[in-house]
Amino acid sequence: MPPIALPHDAKAGPTKSEVRAVVRSKLALSADDHFAEVGSCTGAVTIEAAQRAGRVTAIERKAERLETTEKNLAANEDSIRAAVELRNAEAPEGLPDDADALFLGGSRNFEAVLDHAVETEIDRIVMNVSRLEVAGKATEAFRERGLLEEVVQFQVSHGYELAGATSFDSDNPVYMLVGSATPDANDGGDGETVAADGGPTRTGGVER
Repeated sequence: MPPIALPHDAKAGPTKSEVRAVVRSKLALSADDHFAEVGSCTGAVTIEAAQRAGRVTAIERKAERLETTEKNLAANEDSIRAAVELRNAEAPEGLPDDADALFLGGSRNFEAVLDHAVETEIDRIVMNVSRLEVAGKATEAFRERGLLEEVVQFQVSHGYELAGATSFDSDNPVYMLVGSATPDANDGGDGETVAADGGPTRTGGVER
């Protein structure tokens, strides 16, 4: 698909395109999925989800940011396949009870949102965090609820010309937490338990 258009600014910056590519991969949305998002902001993730999922519910607590989401959605209407509902609400209020996939673009009230995910057994959960201390708290919150499948830390650098050569500017590192609230989601099958941190597993004292 061609890059999405984001002509309207929410003064908070969209999730970078490279980060969104990883989010897309982890969420693995299909036409049968109901996708929910907490903190739509510019609508970048909302739009890309709406190109793939069957339904999208996007929550944004700030009315002006929700308006930006709506405007950017309109700028991409030719590529959108999903039925999209935008809700001006403070999560977890306003979140649907039948979502298949959930993205948290911010850390506000994230523990209550994760509780909602557990209660409604959301199959795929992705949360992006940019601050180390919050990443630690979020990792523990995922782990305490039995949600955690993996933690990914990555950083993107963009090249620019400097004195006739190429140098790089680095974006802020992103910590991505990936999990599931589906029963037995962390069971690798045949009784093998997948490590909560995504690392090697042990069966009968043997590391795999």
